[in-house]
Amino acid sequence: MPKQPITPSQIDAILPQTQCGLCGYGGCMPYAEALVKDNAAINLCPPGGVVVLKQIAQLVDQDPTPYVQEMAEKTKPKLVASIREDECIGCTKCIQACPVDAILGAAKSMHTVIAMECTGCELCVAPCPVDCIDMLELSSHETADEQLQKANIARTRFKNRQQRLAQESLKEKASSKKSVSASQDADEKKAFVQAAILRAKMKKVDGVR
Repeated sequence: MPKQPITPSQIDAILPQTQCGLCGYGGCMPYAEALVKDNAAINLCPPGGVVVLKQIAQLVDQDPTPYVQEMAEKTKPKLVASIREDECIGCTKCIQACPVDAILGAAKSMHTVIAMECTGCELCVAPCPVDCIDMLELSSHETADEQLQKANIARTRFKNRQQRLAQESLKEKASSKKSVSASQDADEKKAFVQAAILRAKMKKVDGVR
C-alpha cells in the first residue's frame, strides 16, 4: 500500500505547544502546516530540541543527522514566567501577548501568571514597559504523560484564544460598520433638514416678490 501523506495534525501532536513563534510561524500548528505544505525546515523548534527534531524527521521522512548538533546547542530549557507583582503597573500588555491566556489581571490591577498554564514562550517579556517579568527555569522533571497532558492543555487554550480573538475582531468590524452607517444616516438627516430649511426660505423670498 502507498504511504499515507502526513497531516499537519500529526506533526502538531508531537510539537511542545509553547506557541512561542521561534520557528518563524505563528504557533505550533502553523509550523506543522508549513512543514506539510511548504516543506519548511525540520530544525526550527528549539523548545522541542533534538527529540522533536528526530520525531519530525521521521514523520516527513528526512535525515535529522545534519541538524542534531545545532539543535542540541540551541535547545531551550523549560521555562515559566513570573511577574514581580509589586512592580506591575497593570498595563495589560503581557495579557495581550500571552498566546494561551495564562496571565490573570485587569487594567491598572496587579497581574499574575498561572504557572500550570504558562508554556514559557517568553512573549510576555518584551512588551512589559517596566521589565517586571522573569523567566524561571523549571527544575522538576515531568514524565512523558505529564508533558503530553500539558501540551494538550496548551493547544486547547491556544485554539480557544484564537477563536475568541477572531470573534472579537468580527464584532469590532460589525460595530465599526454600524457606527459608519449611523454617521451616514445622521449626515443624510442633517442634509435633508438643511434642504427643507432652504426650500422654506426660498418660498418666503418668492412670496415677498
